Amino acid sequence: MAGSIRRHWKRWLIAGVAAVAVLCTAGPYVYINYVQDKPPAALSLDDPPRSDSSGSSPGSGQGVEGAWKVGSGSQAGYRVDEVLFGQNVTAVGRTEKVTGELEIEGNRAVSGSFTVDLASVKSDSDQRDGQFRGRVMNTERYPEATFELTEPVDFGSAPPVGEQVSAKATGELTVHGETNTVSFELDAQRTADGFRVNGSIPVTFADYGIEAPDFGGIAVEDDGNIEFLLAFDRA
Repeated sequence: MAGSIRRHWKRWLIAGVAAVAVLCTAGPYVYINYVQDKPPAALSLDDPPRSDSSGSSPGSGQGVEGAWKVGSGSQAGYRVDEVLFGQNVTAVGRTEKVTGELEIEGNRAVSGSFTVDLASVKSDSDQRDGQFRGRVMNTERYPEATFELTEPVDFGSAPPVGEQVSAKATGELTVHGETNTVSFELDAQRTADGFRVNGSIPVTFADYGIEAPDFGGIAVEDDGNIEFLLAFDRA
């Protein structure tokens, strides 16, 4: 009798462990693939401007030379791949708190920079945001990320309103108190009263003294991207 009870108990124990294993595997899969919203698409010049255009058209007499500043409708943030309990997900956080300036001579941007308020970056998860502001980025000590051009950007020509041109940008990126030289492709598009600039800067976290998070069933890849879409108005 006692042996029979022990055998039944073992079977129930094995079944219970198997059920927990299935739930641990299937739960995140169901949540990620059927419940959680898809991550937003990468920032792109195909996105419509987020501010009204009421000025005169640069294509009808107003040139692009001179001083410009980052205006409303600008966004910046991060895109990074995570592994959540064995399931691959893409985490995206963004903010509209972006400032900056640009100086154009002829068809070249000869100087410029932009700054992102990291403490205001938000994703679709309050828990992720808390980790980002705290143990990952320590925004109390390092509240901003900045990029500054160190070489002119040559766009070749000023396109008509609505059209795009591409160029390569080189400058210094400062994140988490560390500065590195970076180069990346960017696109520019003229609007009725200014222009927009879009790009993605690859970032390897170790280069900036950032330890990729790995805790509680969540692991983050060793690199990611800083995305930006900047709308420029006359300074």
